[in-house]
Amino acid sequence: MMKINVETRVDAPVEKVWQAYIDPEAIKQWNTASPDWHTPTAAVDFREGGPFSFRMEAKDGSMGFDFAGVYTQIVPYELIEYQFGEREARIEFTPAEKGVDVRLEFDPDGQYPVEHQKNGWQAILDNFARYVEAQS
Repeated sequence: MMKINVETRVDAPVEKVWQAYIDPEAIKQWNTASPDWHTPTAAVDFREGGPFSFRMEAKDGSMGFDFAGVYTQIVPYELIEYQFGEREARIEFTPAEKGVDVRLEFDPDGQYPVEHQKNGWQAILDNFARYVEAQS
């Protein structure tokens, strides 16, 4: 099966980047692909075998969905892998000359065009980078 890849560079120490990716309060701030959506709730049991769940909703209340899964592998400050439904994702944190490269690879959803999915996940990752850099 084909994988989709998105990535960004975050100009911050790896410890701050990592913490922002796993902290439920931070997730509620950055986990959105566009300004008309938000994440009102996030729950994280950050350990291998631990579940997570984020509620993503349109701000006007017209639609929403839960993004939930289970962490399958964690290597502190380097790697997070998880399953969500029948799909898998892998996030790598690689120190760079200026900051941290964050690379996310995931299985596509069969419902939506690949380019749409890639653009949405890239927008979320870019929002993540902006959030972390604003906190530094």
